[in-house]
Amino acid sequence: MFNTVEGNTTLYAWPSDDKVQRWASQMPDDFRFCAKFPREISQAENLPAALDAAQAFQRLLQPLGRRVTPFWLQLPASVGPARLAELAAFIEGFAAPLAIEVRHPAFFDKGDGERALNRLLRDRGVERICLDSRALFSCRSSDPALLHAQSKKPRLPVRPVAFSDSPQLRFVGHPQLEANDPFLAPWLDKVADWIEAGKTPHVYLHTPDNHRAPELAMRFHHLLSERLPGMPALAAVRQAPQLSLLD
Repeated sequence: MFNTVEGNTTLYAWPSDDKVQRWASQMPDDFRFCAKFPREISQAENLPAALDAAQAFQRLLQPLGRRVTPFWLQLPASVGPARLAELAAFIEGFAAPLAIEVRHPAFFDKGDGERALNRLLRDRGVERICLDSRALFSCRSSDPALLHAQSKKPRLPVRPVAFSDSPQLRFVGHPQLEANDPFLAPWLDKVADWIEAGKTPHVYLHTPDNHRAPELAMRFHHLLSERLPGMPALAAVRQAPQLSLLD
């Protein structure tokens, strides 16, 4: 569970060449870095016009080699069905594995827009990122970290789909670890099914301030191991370095 990280830092700022080289020197060969496109790309008014920047971002991360997979395009809620042609052109123009997170309500209403999106992604082998924030919003508290997370995270229906060999799950959890169990249960079954089908799911687990995210990941790994006894054991010695790897 600790051999991958969601590269949120790249959403807010381009890393320097020196920083990328440092990451490359620190990341084990089997480590996987999900690189989020910077906001100037994912929030561009015209997605195809952002392809040059997307390709420059890809070149910047070349020292990381195959450890970068996939590139994440986290689209804002303003990108809806009317811009699917733009999204298709962006996908066609970017020659690397892609995963896309959508937030427009029309992509969650089981209507024509959602069907068109799913068809586009499935036909091109592009993953639709599964975001599950139900556990987060089930919590009632005045804790500032929780309220901040609830104000920032989308609250949308869950779509447990897999359009490629690398399904992507973002689970935003409750600050009390055991309170996540009923929300994790269907994902444990789904992830186990994906693994048994030969897929390589990427699972990213968050808590409101992420201080307990490593514990939540260990809990998920333990519960998944009960369903899949052949799961490799979690290497405790690798936990701490990976938490700060992208600082």
